[in-house]
Order: sequence, then C-alpha cells, then structure tokens
Amino acid sequence: MLRVHALILAGLQLSLLLAGSARSDENDAAGSGWQVYGGAPGGGHYTPLTQITAANVHKLREAWVYHTGDYSLGAPGHRATTFEATPILAHDTLYFCTPYNRVIALDADSGKPKWTHEPEPKLDRAYNQQHSLICRGVSYWENSQADPSAPCSSRVFQGVLDGRLEALDARTGTLCAEFAGGGTINLNTLDNGGAGDVNLTSSPLVFDNLVIVGSAIRDNHQTNSPSGFVRAFDARTGEERWHFSPIPERLRNQVGAGNVCAQMTVDVERGILYAPTTSPSPDFWGGQRTEPLPGVNALVAMNVRTGTLLWQYQTIHHDLWDYDLPAQPTLVDVRRDGRTIPAVAQPTKTGFLFVLNRETGEPLFPVVERGVPRSDVPGEQSAATQPVPLLPHPVSIQGLTANEIWGITPIDRAACLARVQAFRNNGFFTPPSLEGSVDLPYAAGGTNWGGMAYDPHSHLAILNSMNIAGYVRLFPGADYDRLRQSPPTSGAELAPQIGAPFGMERNVLLSPLGVPCNRPPWGVISAVDLDTGDLRWQHPLATVPIGPFHTPSDWGAPNLGGPLVTASGLVFIGATPDSKFRALNVWTGEVIWEHALPYPGVATPMSFKSSSGRQLVVIAAGGSILLKSPIGDALVAFSLTQ
Repeated sequence: MLRVHALILAGLQLSLLLAGSARSDENDAAGSGWQVYGGAPGGGHYTPLTQITAANVHKLREAWVYHTGDYSLGAPGHRATTFEATPILAHDTLYFCTPYNRVIALDADSGKPKWTHEPEPKLDRAYNQQHSLICRGVSYWENSQADPSAPCSSRVFQGVLDGRLEALDARTGTLCAEFAGGGTINLNTLDNGGAGDVNLTSSPLVFDNLVIVGSAIRDNHQTNSPSGFVRAFDARTGEERWHFSPIPERLRNQVGAGNVCAQMTVDVERGILYAPTTSPSPDFWGGQRTEPLPGVNALVAMNVRTGTLLWQYQTIHHDLWDYDLPAQPTLVDVRRDGRTIPAVAQPTKTGFLFVLNRETGEPLFPVVERGVPRSDVPGEQSAATQPVPLLPHPVSIQGLTANEIWGITPIDRAACLARVQAFRNNGFFTPPSLEGSVDLPYAAGGTNWGGMAYDPHSHLAILNSMNIAGYVRLFPGADYDRLRQSPPTSGAELAPQIGAPFGMERNVLLSPLGVPCNRPPWGVISAVDLDTGDLRWQHPLATVPIGPFHTPSDWGAPNLGGPLVTASGLVFIGATPDSKFRALNVWTGEVIWEHALPYPGVATPMSFKSSSGRQLVVIAAGGSILLKSPIGDALVAFSLTQ
C-alpha cells in the first residue's frame, strides 16, 4: 500500500512543481531569510526556495565550514557538549549559540565571523543540571519605533543554560543595558515554586514587542521541582508582562515541572501561542499527584499578548513514562470536504501525531480512550486509559512483543529474551514496576525535540523517529546511594526522585553484543498525509557505525534532530550517528544525495538565499553523547557548484 501511495504522489509531483514554477521567483524572494528557529513563527522547517532541486542536488558541495572551538568530550571538570543549534538569518548575518552559550554572528555568504559574545560570568563548564551542555538556538527582534542605526535597535535574545535571558545588540554582540537594567534577566531569581533551578535550552519566542521563554527542569530528581512557568517579557525593557504555569499554586510544594522545554509556536494572525508541556515531577511515580493536572503533557494554547489560557489538550494522562511533549508544535492546514481547516500538529515521544483545530483544540481525527495496564506499585494510582489517535497512524513501534525480541545471533537473541522475560511486559503503556518494566518507545524515542517538517503544498508532514526498547525499574529510595556506587547495569541512569518513596533506574535494552534487543529498524523517517492521516511512506533512516563498518541500511539508526523540507520537493536531514547529511525525495522518501559531515549532524538544518544569490543549506555538526557519537564543533554550509 505504501508503494501505491508513493506512485500516486510521484505522479502528482510534476504537476505541483510546474504549478509552483510560476511563483518560483516570488518564493525565492520571500524565502531568502530564516529569521526564527522553525523557519516561520508557525514552525514547519520549510523553505520556499527552489534553487536546489532533485535534478541538481548531486552538485551540492561544502560552501564553507566554521569551527566554534566550543566542545568537550566530558573530561574531569568539563561537562560533555551537544551542538544542536539551528542558526537564524537576519540582514545577511547568521546568528547561533554554542554549547558554552557563546553567541556567534557570521557573514551568511562567506561564513566569516562578525562578532562573538560570551555570557559574563561564563557558563560553568561543569554545569550538570542537564545531560550535557546544550543550546538549540537564539532569536531576533527589531524595534520598529527606534532609529535603525541606534544601539540595540535590533537584538538577539539568548537563553543561557543556567537560567539567564540575555539581550544583545545584533550588530555588535554587546549587552543591551536598557533591557532589565543591564541586559540580563536571571530566571532563577524569580519565584518559580518548588526547589532547584530552571534551565534554558531552546530559543526564546519573539512576538511583536514580547520575548517569551519556557524552561528546562532537571528530570527525575525530586517531587517539588520548580513549576513550569512560561514568561513573557517586554523586549525593550525586560519588564515581565505575564506568566503562566500548568501547576496550580497550591500544589507546588508536592509536584512541579510541567515545563515547556521545547520551542513554542505562535499563530501571528490569531494571536495564539502554542506551548507543549512536559510531565510533572517526579516522572516515574505519581502517588502524590492525586489531583487532575490537565495542563501537563499537553498542548496549551494561550493568548500570546496576555497569557490567558484558551484551551489545553492532554496527550498523556498521569504520565509515568517521561512521555512529555519534546517537539515544537507546527501550524498546518487540513483539507476536509472541500474546505481548509487551520490546524496545529503535535509530534510526541509515543510516535503519535495529534492534529488539532487551532482555535478550539478539538482533534481533527478520531481519538479514543483506550484501556492500559495498571500499576502494582504501592501508593500509585495510574490512569485507566490513554488517548490514542486512530489517525494518523503512529510513526514508531509501540510495545515489545515476543516476535519482536531480536539478536544478531541465536545466542544474542536468547540473552535478550531472558532479559525481557525478567521484566513486566504487558504491552504499550506498561507502567514502571519494582521488578522493572519494558518501555517501547523508550523515553528518548518516538519523535523527539527535532520535531517535524511540513510541506504546505502537499500537506505532508515529515518526521524522523526512533524505535529503541528500554526498561524502567523503581527501587526503594533508601537504596539510591548504594546503587549509585554500584550501578545494576552498565550505563544505567539512576535518579533519587527525592520526596517520593522510590528512586528510578532506566536504560536501553541491549544484547551482549551491544545492539538493541528489539528488531530493527531502530530509526525511520516517515511522510504523513495530514489531509487523510495516511502514512504515505516510511523508510529506515541511516546506519550505525561499528568501528570501520556500518550496519545494514535496512536496520536504521537511532536519531535526534529534525528535517528540513523545500518547495522543490527535497527533504534534508542529518540527525544520525553515521555523520551523513542526506537529501530525500519528499514524494517517495528515496535518498538521492548524501555527504559526509565532520561530525554527526545531530541538529535541524535551515536554508536561505545569501547576498550572492545562492541558496545555502546549513547544519550544525557536533555529535551527541546521547547517541554515543563523536563530539565536535562544526557549522557546515552547502551550496550548488557552478
């Protein structure tokens, strides 16, 4: 059936491209910039540029490479880095941040530096509140009421990992003193509820004269984590205009988080902000979460000017799996019965894609409440049902059956079978347990922070996702210190969940040969028709390097990062541990070009037209400790050879 759909779409490709050729010049002019993280305020990772096509993509070559020098493998006193930034473009200048929160401005055509800025004080190189040192992007703002030549009339906003929001002069990189009386707001000096610090990993959202930030909060650490505030500040003065938290004030000493660590999206025409929230704390035991929390694990729609709640749609009830919403929502259109419905699409770690009416939050495809296994952990009150969209079909495998337990050799498979049989495994949504429970998708799996790309002409959503099985085991909290000294399994993550009776252990399920215990593909890329909910195509994505060798291409690879789609019918994606940058045919998913990167491109690419008139595609190539890949510091730009 997927082949039939691919043939139909391939037949449509020519007519749509011909129809688009008349507006090619208009598209090139409109798409010369990439001024916000997702390419547009509504996300989508889409460029209307058409200079690079399926016919000439084989002529793509490196235009320039810029090395930041900011990377660490995790030596003593230095946290490992993950270079995941997507640059933005304004006035022929690329702006991006490094894992050390240095902001760098480059000439977009040549890649030569214009200025750099480092926070003062510098980010602690040993900062350990997140899995690595990380910054995914910066934002740009222009003061329409100021003299364009005046200092700070245009600004770059950065969220520093340790919770500082900085405003920089876009021309010089110096702090804007008018903003908060010195250029910096420390969110950790504000009342965030609970205990502990908030972090900033994603780029702020800019709308009119507001700069809006969520936060990242340390997972699994304690019950009374800080609450997940979204805050809007005046982009000129730094004065707070509004704030919102999905955690009611009366509950903030017994539960926290529900934060927005992903990028947010705004519908500029309707003035609606869409914020994807995370799970409440602690992640894997919810015995103290006895009251309904409808705003966590939810897509929350607010009036962007006031922060007033408009609607919220919860994708997970009483989360016990760390199935938060890690990805930017994307504004899309759905054709239904001859009319166009403005919608918002939310990718998830479970592999589901929720498609909702932008104005009301009502699902545009049927969603049922399906019964799920119940918890047997003392004090836990797990949800009896979970919301399951009937369409679109999930893009990830959900649940590990006996037939899916896998190994390279019979001995390898037997070892995996024995491991799985030692755990509770009642299918998808098996809750954590004291003996350990199988978890597929694993918390890092499904579609993660890279999100989706959206082609507004074909209404195709392009998503990369992971199929990796893991396990979660609870243990008495008093055992945490002992287990930390002697972890039960190599590489296991241990967390105390302070304030709860149970700590948490989790890890991926690997065979003795070090490969996943579930049958491949371990990573896929998919195209979903948002008008019908059909899966148009799905293919394994990339390979896993093993020394000088690579796994077979049909095994796929774990991946983090997102895709870019072009009006000319191409999908660009890195995201994989094999250090390849690929271009795919958007209609069929066929790989039609690939190029080696200096390091894995675990980031989301962007594209723009430079001052010399050429289309460039740019990706950060710095690897990821989560994928156990090489770590580096390269920003790589590609363009067509003449």
